[in-house]
Amino acid sequence: MTGTADQPAQTPLSDDKQESPPSLSLMPIMFAVFSGTMGIMAFVAIAGPLARTLALEPWHIGAAMTVGGFTWVICARWWGGLSDKVGRRPVLLRGVGGFTLSYAALCLFIDYSLSTLLAATLVFIGLALLRGIVGAFYAAVPATSSALIADHIEPKKRASAMAAIGSASGAGMVIGPGFVGLLAPLSLTIPLYITAILPAIAWLVLWRTLPATAPQNIRPSTPLKFSDERLRRPMAIAFCAAFSVAIAQTTVGFVALDALDLAPNDAARVAGIALTLVGVALVISQSVLRKLQWPPQRLIRYGSLVAAIGFGSTALAQTSWMIWASFAVAASGMGWIYPSLSALAANSVNPGEQGMAAGTVASVQGAGVISGPLIGTLLYEAGIGLPYLLVAALLFFGGLYAAGHVTAADAD
Repeated sequence: MTGTADQPAQTPLSDDKQESPPSLSLMPIMFAVFSGTMGIMAFVAIAGPLARTLALEPWHIGAAMTVGGFTWVICARWWGGLSDKVGRRPVLLRGVGGFTLSYAALCLFIDYSLSTLLAATLVFIGLALLRGIVGAFYAAVPATSSALIADHIEPKKRASAMAAIGSASGAGMVIGPGFVGLLAPLSLTIPLYITAILPAIAWLVLWRTLPATAPQNIRPSTPLKFSDERLRRPMAIAFCAAFSVAIAQTTVGFVALDALDLAPNDAARVAGIALTLVGVALVISQSVLRKLQWPPQRLIRYGSLVAAIGFGSTALAQTSWMIWASFAVAASGMGWIYPSLSALAANSVNPGEQGMAAGTVASVQGAGVISGPLIGTLLYEAGIGLPYLLVAALLFFGGLYAAGHVTAADAD
């Protein structure tokens, strides 16, 4: 593996002469990712009722979530680079610990706001501030987890290991909203408090089980640049994937309203089922991926094609089952893309750059999450199916571009 002009060549992680690191159990990391995703999705699930109860405008909730996305983008590379310098274990513990405390503070603030009927302006400021802190700390989890896997898992098996983490995230996406829906008739805050306990347990599990990690001994003389050509293809498909999912999540409710001509409550039900099926399909497809031994490029190629077909067919949906089927197909393809792009990025750089590379990819995904809803809703105004046709085209061509990249690890 060779470096770019400003990145000297170094010994790749897959070098047979390099001493193998201690074995790594994925279960603690999977539990941390599951608990974090479940907490975030629980907040998303109560956002609408919370806004109505506290006299907030929809844009208040949207802006608060956007702040969390911005802090994710800003902090992901920093966390990843820090893990290269001080080790994966301390950074992952700081990230999960900070998320635990900030999410608990968010839950307390929501409870206080509901009990006192705090002024809408103050509620908005508090939600935006705390969501920003939550996003800043949670940005450490995917970046450091990916780097930790790259440290311990050989290149040909990284996509499978990344899929295990993705399955945990998908499970959190499914269980979080369902859990809130089950307990919301009793209280908006009870499910939040319960989901706040899980990250604390995850921190304890990580503290007891994560292997001690030293800073990477093989580091470039200059930090990995955002523009490094080795990451262009993983970054391209990372943005396309996150951008596409954000558009779909934002517009599916409008599609149910307009394309199916449903009442608001019925449209919310159709959209909720569609998003639940997304989580189920993600878990299933990533479970299948773990059984395969395909290189990341092939998984991205076929995953992008399947996702493009699924999202593209949404533009033609005229019934609720067509929307559900289209989203399930799209999610099946996305379930192959996400772990594979992380593996592709890890296989493209050297051992001392894994944290920064993972953080770079995570920050690009955050940019897609931020920009997708705005562009998607603007396109929706011009035509119901236009956002989904754009998504299908992006995934198709983005997948071909990313799949054309062959790393030294995948050529072995």
